[in-house]
Amino acid sequence: MRTDLIRTARLVALAAVSVAGMSALHAAQRTVVPPAGRAGLEGQVAAIQRADYEGDRAALHRLHQQMAVAAKEPAGARVAYWRGFALWRRAFNGFNDGVDRAEIEQDLLGAIREFDKALSEDRALVEATIGTISCLQSLAFLHQHDETRSAIVSRFVSLLAQVKAVAPDNPRFLWVYGPSQWYAPPGTPADEVARRQATAIATYERGLELARRQRGHPDDPLDPSWGEAELLMSLAWSSLNRATPDPRAAEAYANRALSIVPHWHYVRDILLPQIRRAR
Repeated sequence: MRTDLIRTARLVALAAVSVAGMSALHAAQRTVVPPAGRAGLEGQVAAIQRADYEGDRAALHRLHQQMAVAAKEPAGARVAYWRGFALWRRAFNGFNDGVDRAEIEQDLLGAIREFDKALSEDRALVEATIGTISCLQSLAFLHQHDETRSAIVSRFVSLLAQVKAVAPDNPRFLWVYGPSQWYAPPGTPADEVARRQATAIATYERGLELARRQRGHPDDPLDPSWGEAELLMSLAWSSLNRATPDPRAAEAYANRALSIVPHWHYVRDILLPQIRRAR
């Protein structure tokens, strides 16, 4: 356990180094992928995203390993991002499936290592920092009762501020920003809890509008373009769990998410039944 805590602290420190120079976001050179390697990489990315939605943790583990073969391609930063994405979402699905928390933590730490590698190869890849923020948020939850938490929270709060300065209209950033606005410390007055929840919901709504505008227009097929369905899911969950629940709105948002991703295990098999029971 002590080894894990030390490893967590080291990775949190590494995250600070990996985002240095983010102000050069628009000036950095984009990695070029040769046509011969593009089809294979795009196929692996599509498989990772499908496995995420289907809650297939075994496939995410396998795809993370398989994509290492493609790491020799010039698209190294994007390969590292999607390898990190596979572990990040494997951890998220682990929360849904009640997986042992030590295993979830290892996935989160592995994802941070991949995102850190992506940033070391391409400082402009703000998407990797967004993934790191989300992983750190989850690590803070896992370590909420020990001394490691304060350092983790400090790190992701700092990264939130940096990304907000350079990519405030990134819908994936707004998706990971919302939870930081939503959650309030124990003992927070009810009116403040409601205010924070309303702020988070407004952030998700703004992200949804931006995701729709940007739909289908990534600069490169290997660049992340997900977000619309995820924001709808978060609006569904928030509508159900806010201080004054709105199950009807929650169901409408969940159904809209499923219209985009019909095979989404979490929304279809976990969240939507919760909403219907509440109604």
